[in-house]
Amino acid sequence: MTDYSGIDEKIREIDITCPPPEQEPERQYYFIRLLQDWSREQTERKGRPLQACVKTFGCQMNARDSEKLSGILKCIGYEITEKEEADLTLYNTCTVRENANQKVYGHLGQAKKYKEKNPDMLTMLCGCMMQEPEEIAYIEKSFRNVDIIFGTHNIFKFAELMAMKVLDEKSRDKMVVAVWEDTTEIVEELPNRRKYFFKSGINIMFGCNNFCSYCIVPYVRGRERSREPEDILAEIRCMVQDGVVEVMLLGQNVNSYGKNLDNSLSFAQLLQRVEEIPGLERIRFMTSHPKDLSDELIQVMKESRKICHQLHLPLQSGSSRLLKKMNRRYTKEDYLLLVEKLRAEIPDIAITTDIIVGFPGETEEDFAETMDVVEKVKYDSAFTFIYSKRTGTPAASMEEQIPEPVVKERFQRLLARIQEIGAEKARASLGQTEQVLVEEVNRQDASLVTGRTGGNYLVHFPGDASLIGQIVPVRLRESKGFYYLGERV
Repeated sequence: MTDYSGIDEKIREIDITCPPPEQEPERQYYFIRLLQDWSREQTERKGRPLQACVKTFGCQMNARDSEKLSGILKCIGYEITEKEEADLTLYNTCTVRENANQKVYGHLGQAKKYKEKNPDMLTMLCGCMMQEPEEIAYIEKSFRNVDIIFGTHNIFKFAELMAMKVLDEKSRDKMVVAVWEDTTEIVEELPNRRKYFFKSGINIMFGCNNFCSYCIVPYVRGRERSREPEDILAEIRCMVQDGVVEVMLLGQNVNSYGKNLDNSLSFAQLLQRVEEIPGLERIRFMTSHPKDLSDELIQVMKESRKICHQLHLPLQSGSSRLLKKMNRRYTKEDYLLLVEKLRAEIPDIAITTDIIVGFPGETEEDFAETMDVVEKVKYDSAFTFIYSKRTGTPAASMEEQIPEPVVKERFQRLLARIQEIGAEKARASLGQTEQVLVEEVNRQDASLVTGRTGGNYLVHFPGDASLIGQIVPVRLRESKGFYYLGERV
């Protein structure tokens, strides 16, 4: 079992006159300590603190990775900023859609201009896009201003790679590229900088074994690797001691948690263990694959006092024919039966989803099946996507790619109906009192604070910064579609 206490003290315990220890994470603390000395020298030379920006693209897994990277940078001695013209800018990339890559290139072009003004600026790239050799080759050719590139599997090596770049004379004028194809190693016991002091995501597993035909994730995140339950529980206990009241358990498919562990523990059983932690008030998780959502999990959610009654359950398509082409391994009927079970056991559950429009071969009849599921389930909200051909996936080479005008027309129909249903469901809750976790002072009106219900709805109500991090009862008095105006009870 990992001891998460005294992380900062561990850095100072490492003797920097000795060769770096081979055992992780101590090896990384060795390099962090070296970089602390380097950053102090740079700060003295510049006459101001060093600043770092971590720009995140993509999913909540990436957001959690960015918290770790920001934590390491803060520990080294950087102030964290939102400005990309900082002394160090790190782009944590996504590659689920090809247009995500183009966004990164746009930012790299701007970073070139920043570096012209500040030649000492460090520009770094990591994340899923960096697992694609052709993208790295393009960056090496077109963006020589990039200093370090690393991937999803060796993110924990960040301090070591940075030390190599700034402290090793042989590497100072070279682009450092270190991308692993895969790994079984999990190193989590490093500093992190949470966006919120009162809530946090926590990785319970990495990778994906599903190989949906449209998805690049298994190729860039690797195979499923579950963390040991005792390590997860220890980290959550440490978070709670530090003021966290809500955690979100993260994985590409949390329902398959534990399958690669020697002492297998189901995801439902892990949730029960997490619920026993004193001081923790709310538990969320994502993402759930419908094919693996068990009756055991439904019962645990039903009986829990802490698990939020909200579930993200990606549909992708309502057509069983297309679901087979997508390699989703469930049918429309399977999905609807699952929703029926959820609603029977947890009547107030909020269900959200992902839907793709325009998958290769989608007919008007297939699209009608999707609309039928939307009508039957009545989602609280949905992330809707126009299918984007993703090089490297089986779907990219499928015939019957759908014409863009057809896809856009279907997409608008779907989006309009989902918004109507969401607004109807929101209005139905008016007058109810919900427990709201306050997240921040409202950005448009400083007399209001903003928080989330257990069902993950946004609520704005009168209050001040002293409420941030508290769970308070709020009556929902006005619906604005996908958020509420409320009053504290």
